[in-house]
Formats: sequence, structure tokens, C-alpha cells
Amino acid sequence: MKFNKLAIALAVAGMSTGAYATNGMDMEGYGPISTGMGGASMAFDNGTAAMANNPATLGLMGDGSRLDLAVGVLGPDVHSSTSGDSSGNSYLMPAIGWAKKNGTLSYGVGVFAQGGMGTKYAMGLDGMPEKSQLGVGRLIFPLSFQVNPNLNIGGSLDYVWATLDLRMAMPLSSMAGLITQPGNGTLGTALNNLGMGGYNTARLDFDTANDFTGAAKATGYAGKIGFTYKASPMITIGGVYQSKTSLSDMTGGALLIATQSGANAQTVVGKISVRDFQWPETYGLGLSVQATPDLMVAADWKHIGWASVMKNFTMTYSALGDNVTFALPQNWKDQNVFNLGVAYKATGALTLRAGANIADNPVPDATMNYLFPAIIENNYTAGFGYAFNAVSDVNFSYAYAPKVTQTNSTFGYTVSHSQSNWQLMYSHRF
Repeated sequence: MKFNKLAIALAVAGMSTGAYATNGMDMEGYGPISTGMGGASMAFDNGTAAMANNPATLGLMGDGSRLDLAVGVLGPDVHSSTSGDSSGNSYLMPAIGWAKKNGTLSYGVGVFAQGGMGTKYAMGLDGMPEKSQLGVGRLIFPLSFQVNPNLNIGGSLDYVWATLDLRMAMPLSSMAGLITQPGNGTLGTALNNLGMGGYNTARLDFDTANDFTGAAKATGYAGKIGFTYKASPMITIGGVYQSKTSLSDMTGGALLIATQSGANAQTVVGKISVRDFQWPETYGLGLSVQATPDLMVAADWKHIGWASVMKNFTMTYSALGDNVTFALPQNWKDQNVFNLGVAYKATGALTLRAGANIADNPVPDATMNYLFPAIIENNYTAGFGYAFNAVSDVNFSYAYAPKVTQTNSTFGYTVSHSQSNWQLMYSHRF
């Protein structure tokens, strides 16, 4: 395969940025091999999704090259007691990865959606649509080294991007109450004058109306380091550490719109900066047990450090020669995720998989927001793999997250969220 064709395919896969995830903002699993087993991935060969899971498992693949082409559909089902049903219920998620093992070295490149969250409502407080769409993706360059027949170490350098669309309405007085840095007063005075003039609702609006990008954008980097160790002929242990990202502020053009019943809207054109939004550090351990030649059982534990990156959702709005910063409190908790899975080789060509992803809800009642209802707890998964021949196969997974209902204890509204997702991947070895 020529490099330019691979680069084009990677670019196309990288267009997808809107993910609606089920471990907070994280995906329940990366790649259908892992996801079919509840997201377990740290201690067995799960294809090029190793780049997003544990890059050391690339050392478990056979010699030669592997290309994985994947597509997924994420189907969140969200309902708010104030805004009704969210129409954001189907999102296409392509991914691609290429890896090569040559002796003791394994390396490659891939593009994966890291995660995100979002909703779309027909009408907000001011009668206009509301929306949130946050997506985070990675272009990953992994390297794995086989230290000895039992030990692999691996790592990756990740180029990370984040995009956000937001259409959010609230009482003008509530927005004023979120201001943490009022600037020099020009914009604040304008907001106060709008309030004095009878305008009672404020809207922050930046939106591309495109599921594959966002109005506010940021780029940065992160990295991972991991290992696998074959403790016995049956048991393999694995672990990984993923660093917190170093992303720039997400910036883009925006509108601040004040409305009043029976009056024309007043619009202030400006620029938005989402301040210091980062993806958290994650670390975990796992093992796989080859109980029989046809049966493998895997279990992982993963810790996601939401508390250090989701204390506040901070934005600065720049207009009229002024900058006003306001913060939406979040106060998320760290999250522990347990991934349990089984794979059974039913025939020489067919492998069946099942699993569960067990987690707690990281979002407190007091700060749960109907625009960002990342409240899913558990996922139950199934899947299969089918080998057409020695060099090509397909893998499929389906994940279902039962409905979780949560009430915002500050404002009294209730949100429910369930989800059905699937992934399909074609693999070719050469």
C-alpha cells in the first residue's frame, strides 16, 4: 500500500470528532475486539486498537503488517424533563490503524476518536434550539519492543485535537452570576444594560452545524506507556499509563444573544475561548487467562482522573474590546472502571465474545447539566470475529448501556440517558 493512500485514509478517519461516550466522556472500549469483551484490552492482542488501549500489546501480534479499517455508530438516547428528547441519537465514527511487527519491534500509526459528549434539543429557554457537541480525537504513533519472549514494553506519542459546538440559553441573571473575571467593564456594562432594558435571557452560540467538526478548536499532545508480561503459559498481565493532555484553549467565533419576550434579539459578535480543557490521565492493570485453547477470559481495572480536569468548564468571551470569563461548575469525581470479557473460539473461523463494563457515575447531582449528561454507568457487550482466510477477517461488537436517570439537585430537572453502540472492523494482514 502506498503511503499517500494510507495518509488520505487516516485524514478521512480523523474528520470524526463527535463521540458520545459511556465512561464519563471516555469510550466504553476501543476497537470491536476489545469492546466485544466489555472493553478489556490490556493483556491480549486486540489489533491496532492497541494504540488507543495499551500499545505494548502490539508486541503480541504476528510478524508482518496489519491494516484495520473500522466504522462505528454511537446511539445515545437522552431525555430532559425541561427540554424533551435529544435528537442527537446517531453519530458515525470511523477509525483506521496500521501496524507492523519486525522481529522485536512493532510500530505503526492510527486515528481514533477518544470520546466526548453532546445533545441536541429543539427548543431552549429562549425558544431557539440548544446543542452541545464535544469531540476529542487522536493521531497516534506507537512503538513496542519485545525485551524477551515474556516481556513487551510499549508507548505512544499522541497528537490530540478537540472541538466544541455549543448553543446554550440561560437567564441573563444566571449568566452574570457565573462571571469569575469581569474584565475592564465594557462588556459587563453592556450585559447590565441589556438586563436593565428588560432582556431576561442570554444565549452563548457557536456552532458549525456539522457532526464532523466544531466551531471552537484546540490541538495538543499526550502520551502512553505500557507493558505486557507472560507470567505463565496461560496468564498474561498488562498495564498502561496515559498522560493528561496538553491542549491549547479551544477558540472560535461566537455570538452572545440576549432575548426578551415580544422584542427583537440583541446580538454581540465576539470570540470564545474554552480555557484549559484537558483529557485526564488514565492508568490501569489487566490480565488475560487462556483457560483452554478455545477459551480466553480477560479482566481490566482502569482509573480515570476526571476530578483534576473537570472541576469547572471555563470560557472567556471577547467582544467590545473586553474579555469576560465565566465558569460552569462541574466537580466531577474520579472514576473506576472494571472491564470483564470472554472470547470463545467456536470454530476455526468464528470467535464469539461477551463482556461487561462496570463503572460509577462521575457527575454529581448538583452540577449535572442536561446539555452534558455523561451519566452512564454500566455497559453490556457482545461480538464476534470471523476469519475469511489467513490474511483477512471481520470483527463486530455491540454495546448496550441501560438507562440512568439523574436529577439536578440545584435546579430540580431530571435527565435520563441510555445508549446503544456498534463497531465493525475489517482487517487485512500482509
